[in-house]
Amino acid sequence: MGKPLIYEILEKPATSCIIGICSAIWFYIQKKNIGYSHVGLSYETAMEGQHWRIITSAFSHISIIHLVFNMSALWSLGVVEQLENVGLGVEYYLQYTLVMVVVSGVLVLAMYHLLIQRFKVEYFRRVTAVGYSCVVFGWMTVLSVKQPSSKLNLFGFLSLPISFAPFESLVFTSIIVPQASFLGHLSGIVVGYAIAWGLIHGMTNYWALSLLGWIVLVFVLSLKKSGVLDLNFIEIESVTDPSLPSVRFLGSGNGRTLQMSALPDGNVELV
Repeated sequence: MGKPLIYEILEKPATSCIIGICSAIWFYIQKKNIGYSHVGLSYETAMEGQHWRIITSAFSHISIIHLVFNMSALWSLGVVEQLENVGLGVEYYLQYTLVMVVVSGVLVLAMYHLLIQRFKVEYFRRVTAVGYSCVVFGWMTVLSVKQPSSKLNLFGFLSLPISFAPFESLVFTSIIVPQASFLGHLSGIVVGYAIAWGLIHGMTNYWALSLLGWIVLVFVLSLKKSGVLDLNFIEIESVTDPSLPSVRFLGSGNGRTLQMSALPDGNVELV
């Protein structure tokens, strides 16, 4: 007989919170009848400056089956939070989840760019990806390296050896779910190996909070620039040097100006 659910939630606090967030977002999307094109990540929207989609696409799911599959796998992978003895644990989990969300999203866009510009595969120009699978596949890969004797439990009855789970799941989902994003899942595996092998390392609470701050800043500025939300308290205007934008936080008549380097300027896939 397993532990009561409340005890498992307390043992996996970060995983439980992420599952709650993704479920709440799914409920909101269904209630407001929001389509994948409004929250998903595609090459075209990214090139238009809608960088906020790297975040919204990761936490959004369109179908209940998509949500249940990803959250079921994530729940099983939440064991990472309990493995402080092998250098993992809650802090590690949160720090590198942040890294996985951003880096896997950027890697997907880089793959799209290569396929479109180098190999002229125009299909990927309008492909829109949504889902948390990049992170799921990332943690699956980290666990396969750090704890190869573990098992990945899906839906409470399907158990896979974690050492083979990343590539088994990659092939399985590509065959069973035609809309599954092969590149999205592959990017999660690549980032997972980069973290597990120490190619991406050195994350601390300080660097994680710094990264989170930059993510929030880019998120808000790209929302403003793309005109998706009317953020009247922020004004972006050009200055003498066109490579530098001016960001003004409007107050009672007197603005404060901050200058910084400027960022360089379908179909749906489930990730």
